[in-house]
Amino acid sequence: MNLKSLDQKNGNIVLPGERLGVIEEFIPDSGTYVKDSVIYSKIVGKALMDLLNKRVSVYPIMNGVATPKVGAIIIGQVGNAQTDNVLVRIFRVGNKKISGVFGGILHISDVSDRYINSMNEVCKTGDIIRAKVISEKNQIFHLATQDKNLGVLYGFCSRCSTVMNLDRYEMRCPKCGSIEKRKTTIDYGTESL
Repeated sequence: MNLKSLDQKNGNIVLPGERLGVIEEFIPDSGTYVKDSVIYSKIVGKALMDLLNKRVSVYPIMNGVATPKVGAIIIGQVGNAQTDNVLVRIFRVGNKKISGVFGGILHISDVSDRYINSMNEVCKTGDIIRAKVISEKNQIFHLATQDKNLGVLYGFCSRCSTVMNLDRYEMRCPKCGSIEKRKTTIDYGTESL
């Protein structure tokens, strides 16, 4: 990437995954990630190329938006579910909307302090969960729900997709009567989305 094309990106809006430079030329800063020595934008924002200090960063274009970071509490929706992990589409960090599209993975080993046989005991596709970002390895947000305030915020019935009611230690569908298991938060059903 030559200096002219870098100058064209400076101050312009960039999208997640847009190439910004290489690590031989720049030090990656906030709002960026590196893959195969190439620096990419992590968020929707304005690119800032600091040619003097050889740094490249991307700043969110809206005030009050956030990106997931290690230690952050996120809200997301469970997508593809496997026996030992689920993919999560992150749509909120703390109480702020996010800038960009982020995905996370919740592995069975990071769900609970007790033994879990299958992710079906924890959450199902479509459920809304609260989790903590524990790692950002390989540009993937690894999540955990081991604390009592983390887990399923809203569970949806596998049969009819109705929001399930928490009935002591099990989930009960008010429409079809189905009973299912989930790892719920202590404030299940009270979070405003």
